[in-house]
Amino acid sequence: MYSGNYKAQRYSALTQLDRRNVEELEIAWVHQLSVLDRAETTPLVVDGVMFITESPSTVIAVDAASGRPYWRYEHQLPEEIIICCGRNNRGVAVQGDTVLMSTLDAHLVALDAKTGSVRWETEVQEATHGYSKTDAPLVVGDKVFTGIAGGEYGIRGLIDAYNINTGEREWRFNTTPGPDHPDNRTWSGDSWRTGGAATWMTGSYDPDLNLIYWGTGNPGPDYDGSVREGDNLYSDSVVALDADTGELKWYFQFTPHDIHDWDSTQIPVLADTMFNGEERKVMLFPNRNAFFYVLDRETGEFLLGKPYARQTWAEGLDENGRPILLPGKEPSPEGTIVSPPIIGASNWWSPSYSPRTDLIYVTTLDGETKYFIRPTEYLVPGQSYRAGGGETPLPMESYHRAVRAISPQTGDIRWEFPVDPRTTSGLMSTAGDLVFGGSADGFFFALDALTGEELWHRNIGGRIHAAPMGYAVNGKQYVAIAAGNAIFSFALPN
Repeated sequence: MYSGNYKAQRYSALTQLDRRNVEELEIAWVHQLSVLDRAETTPLVVDGVMFITESPSTVIAVDAASGRPYWRYEHQLPEEIIICCGRNNRGVAVQGDTVLMSTLDAHLVALDAKTGSVRWETEVQEATHGYSKTDAPLVVGDKVFTGIAGGEYGIRGLIDAYNINTGEREWRFNTTPGPDHPDNRTWSGDSWRTGGAATWMTGSYDPDLNLIYWGTGNPGPDYDGSVREGDNLYSDSVVALDADTGELKWYFQFTPHDIHDWDSTQIPVLADTMFNGEERKVMLFPNRNAFFYVLDRETGEFLLGKPYARQTWAEGLDENGRPILLPGKEPSPEGTIVSPPIIGASNWWSPSYSPRTDLIYVTTLDGETKYFIRPTEYLVPGQSYRAGGGETPLPMESYHRAVRAISPQTGDIRWEFPVDPRTTSGLMSTAGDLVFGGSADGFFFALDALTGEELWHRNIGGRIHAAPMGYAVNGKQYVAIAAGNAIFSFALPN
């Protein structure tokens, strides 16, 4: 699955590669993609076959040991399509002999894993109204869970469940509650109708609790909160839903009434670890708003919150995890400088949790943005509905990017590895006590998971904007990464 396991830990249990031999790692094969768009996909390997998504809505199946292609499916997009942030696709889900992919025109497609032929296709929402899809679906049993993108276009966010055999929708959870729900009071007037709270990344799942967990995006419009007074539930939140029915079991809102575009769409990471002297089922969430959170994933109880990157918007968090706001940090016509920047202290770049080290590894950014407000009236479906924006103050001397290792027990940063000039890569930790990641200038690297020391790197010549993954074929361990417009697979020499 997209995140390696249901807990979204991005942890490889393979041990052939470790701290002693990783310096011998070399390229095993390269698969060239046919488009120039930056690759954001995480490949998925099942029974020796690697499934790769290519922008905007294509799936390729290749031999995971050699890169030799088997088949290719390309979804045909309509001419009219409205997208926010690139023609991205981040991966597939596989269950048995079925491959599931989201498409940029907000469809969900099921393919035959052996041939690439279409089994069914369903429209999740109307693309001409600003809806799109970039997420990798999540499959549990006979259900396919998926979200929606388009939070900058006056949409209404959702999480859907579909039958994997028929493509029929089994339930829908809207992330902005309607007037028949008590939490609708957190939206003034009809602002919930265009309230955003998109769900453009993948969720995680606890089979013991039968709960799926999903992060939600910013409310709309992004920067003008005056037209949507209130906390704006369930934007900038994580929601826990009954996997069978879609019933909301609990929620936790990280940034009530967000006016800085700090989506909480990072994938919720689940861990079973000691907390305050007892074993707890927890959720780890390094949020875009620069605070690291630990929640009880059975109940949603707030356990810990601490900054993990530079922030200037909150004095801290209260005993319930609600931000204590500092004055004068709102977007303004002349611009207000606030940390973290619009891109966030972290973003969709997936973190990784290692059960061996009991640390979560996060790609982080210290920086700032000058936030502007430009009141905008919502007139027609599909129009841009940001009501402002931001610019990066120059020079960028205040910007600092790093991989940081954070303790779930305390929120303390155990170590950091600076990455220059910058990184937007996800991470993977391994049972060999390694952490793999990449940089914008094409360096793929391996760090010591205990200390952060760089043990190996290779310049592969393309921007790394995706997360690595690990797999084994015929007893041999590989590590794969998308960089530029190619897939690189690495292994030890024969």
